[in-house]
Amino acid sequence: MNPGEFEAMLAAQRIALGRSEVNDVATEAPTLTKAELAELLFEHVGLNKREAKDMVEAFFESIRDALESGDSVKLSGFGNFQLRDKPQRPGRNPKTGEAIPIAARRVVTFHASQKLKSMVESGLLSK
Repeated sequence: MNPGEFEAMLAAQRIALGRSEVNDVATEAPTLTKAELAELLFEHVGLNKREAKDMVEAFFESIRDALESGDSVKLSGFGNFQLRDKPQRPGRNPKTGEAIPIAARRVVTFHASQKLKSMVESGLLSK
């Protein structure tokens, strides 16, 4: 399936689900939801709706579990999810100007693969 076919399929899916092509806020891009992913699995893979929903939930739960245990997640042709430890740093209260420390924390980062980047770029250029 090429990017144009995928976009057309998503547009038809949104109409079928009663959603407009654009979100309520005009500046936001359309969003693909877990429910829409499950619906796409139902239509194109042949799973029943319950199996499709369970498969989408299991997929995201597996990613979540791996990240919670400190592992990176590499999805070939898509990208990598990694954990990054951010150290404590100084900050300011914008209202008072008082210096306050911003606590150290762990964040999830996503780096798109070159394949995904080139597909997105070629899809945007054809619009």
